[in-house]
Amino acid sequence: MSNVETRPQEETLCPPETAPEPGEVEVLEPRDVPLGGPRAMTVRRTLPQRQRSLIGAWCFTDHYGPNDVSTTGGMDVPPHPHTGLQTVSWLFTGEVEHRDSLGSHAMVRPGELNLMTGGHGIAHSEVSTPETTTLHGVQLWVALPDEHRNAPKAFQHHVPTPVELSGGVTASVFLGSLAGQASPVQTFTPVLGAELTLTPGTTVTLDVDATFEHGVLADTEGLSVAGTGLARGSLAYLATGRSTLALTNDSGEPARAILLGGPPFEEEIVMWWNFVGRSHDEIVAARDAWMARDDRFGEVQGYAGAVQHLPAPVIPGVRIKPRTNPSRPHRDS
Repeated sequence: MSNVETRPQEETLCPPETAPEPGEVEVLEPRDVPLGGPRAMTVRRTLPQRQRSLIGAWCFTDHYGPNDVSTTGGMDVPPHPHTGLQTVSWLFTGEVEHRDSLGSHAMVRPGELNLMTGGHGIAHSEVSTPETTTLHGVQLWVALPDEHRNAPKAFQHHVPTPVELSGGVTASVFLGSLAGQASPVQTFTPVLGAELTLTPGTTVTLDVDATFEHGVLADTEGLSVAGTGLARGSLAYLATGRSTLALTNDSGEPARAILLGGPPFEEEIVMWWNFVGRSHDEIVAARDAWMARDDRFGEVQGYAGAVQHLPAPVIPGVRIKPRTNPSRPHRDS
């Protein structure tokens, strides 16, 4: 998915004076972002923001739906570029057609992972299918580490098997490993991505990697993380040092969450529009190459929309500053 804001955030992120205390749950609230057009589909964005830029290598989280396509118009994002990242598409309801400049043509369906690597440069389009009446899911980005940030174009598809864990929780692990389940999908830094569904009134304690930061994105109401309640669309951040993670569904309906994780990403990144780099000049060069239709990004074949090449916003007249996180305390128990 493209970050189609006409004025993407470019200012220095100002972290809070103090980071969360060890063991504390930091709650990141979403902001609404329209995806453009008079019947814009709105997404709820929790990363990046001033309070926090990354959770592990996860640098972007959009949560959308359930949206009535007859009202919102669904998703129709023309060919647009990416650099320095991997895109992770995961749906709960609906179907999205993906095309990219590698020549990939695939459908994004509920419970199926589509992961695209846009290291040195790639372009893709995303369109909800005519059969889709309700669209509901997440779009996530993973920042590539410096040694792999110019990796070649790539596309991977994986269908994880949902597994019932003890305590009334079902897990679909689409990246990394959890509770003995592992994804074969290649990433360039350790990450965890899983959909969790909890039965009503359930509390479950999961064993997790203590070297990872974790984030829990609430897709439904009634979820608590380590005793902290989450509103739908909010993202809970938990620092490293936890070997277990307690989740509770206080509602009378099944609750769903996306669990993200990874070791702290210590590299500074410069992130603007759909580009992740290391400097202002690198972002400018990527934008110029995209606008010049450079071979670096290639062409997307088969997109039927009127706009075949989504124009990049104008870069502001200030230097784009690196994104950083507050210092991360370590939890000892």
